Amino acid sequence: MNAPVFETSAKDEIATNRFLAGSNYLDYDRQLTDKALTPAPKNYEPYYMSHYGRHGSRWLISDGNYSKPLATLKAAKEQGKLTPLGEKTLATIEAIYTTAHKRLGDLTAVGERQHHGIGKRMVQHFPEIFKTKNLKIDARSTTVNRCILSMIAECEELAAANPTAQIHNDVSESLQYYLNQPWDGLVAKLGRTTGDKEEREYAYKYTHPERLMKALFNDEAYVYNNVNAGSLMRQLFHVACNMQSHDTDLELFSLFTDEEVYDQWRQKNVGWYLDYGASPVSGGKMPFSQLNLLKNIIATADTVTQTQATLRFGHEVCVMPLACLLELDNCGMVVNNLDELDKYWRNYRIFPMGCNIQLIFYRPKKGKTGDILVKALLNEREAYLPIKTNQWPYYNWQELRTYYKNKIAAFEAENK
Repeated sequence: MNAPVFETSAKDEIATNRFLAGSNYLDYDRQLTDKALTPAPKNYEPYYMSHYGRHGSRWLISDGNYSKPLATLKAAKEQGKLTPLGEKTLATIEAIYTTAHKRLGDLTAVGERQHHGIGKRMVQHFPEIFKTKNLKIDARSTTVNRCILSMIAECEELAAANPTAQIHNDVSESLQYYLNQPWDGLVAKLGRTTGDKEEREYAYKYTHPERLMKALFNDEAYVYNNVNAGSLMRQLFHVACNMQSHDTDLELFSLFTDEEVYDQWRQKNVGWYLDYGASPVSGGKMPFSQLNLLKNIIATADTVTQTQATLRFGHEVCVMPLACLLELDNCGMVVNNLDELDKYWRNYRIFPMGCNIQLIFYRPKKGKTGDILVKALLNEREAYLPIKTNQWPYYNWQELRTYYKNKIAAFEAENK
């Protein structure tokens, strides 16, 4: 079976739920569904989980994300050029910026809560794994604090559900080569055709700031001479998207019309696809930034004996290309016409805050015979994989392993 096409347009989905337009800032809990998982095949039981997950919601990483739009609005206020809405917007950004003092990039309470929820549902979905007596879990994180704290939150739930669990946590620079392989190094190595030109084109094409500027400023000549309207619109949208990372009533989404929200998201969708998807602009190479991670997943599954779960914690810049490399659902789609990208590929389905990929391995119950099977979950939804099966969402692991090993070999032979 092939991955199904989207039943609803991205424009309609975002109009119904504006938080989706946050792209990588989407609160994980705002994309959850209550759809039940498919029961294990007859005479099979789950015995091992291989996982990679992104940290939960965080403050914005760069001071400039807050201070740049703040400076523009403050300068206008000093000149008496803000409308009442402009004044309110300035106050909102000032308030959220105050909370970010010495907190840039840190995990928020929302992010911690996301991982507690993911850990609880792991136990609920797979008690055969996580209720095992003397359960052994190998949990590893990148060296970034928000990733470490996300790992801790998830492991706390697993330990609470199983007091006999033996959880090994590890954080080390020695693990970075597969937990967070440097993206820039791959770009240099592969000689990637840059997508910067396309990103600039679509940022301009999808940014129409005229209405917003009139709503924020009371002097068009002042805006013309002193404000980079397109940049300010994108900056404000950036802050608006990440408001959902906080327990707050503060919001900026109401600044934008449905059409503007959709267009601002579209340019982000294009940018992420160019940088990490199987874009023809980069020759489809960018998913291979997670080559070492996929190798680790295969090698760990090959050698697992006592461990029931391997948990890895890192970043969206790993989850997204890994999902594309694994060809989960539509993630590995090759799209030539970027104007039609969101018909086939939508970033918010791949990498919300707390996003994760879970590979669940199944074996025959005692006394039964059969092949090892695997099921993939993308953000806890059953996903399609790139080989044939007659019992979706379950796939033959050896066949899938061979498919990925051949894919790796072909890429390495071409890029020696």
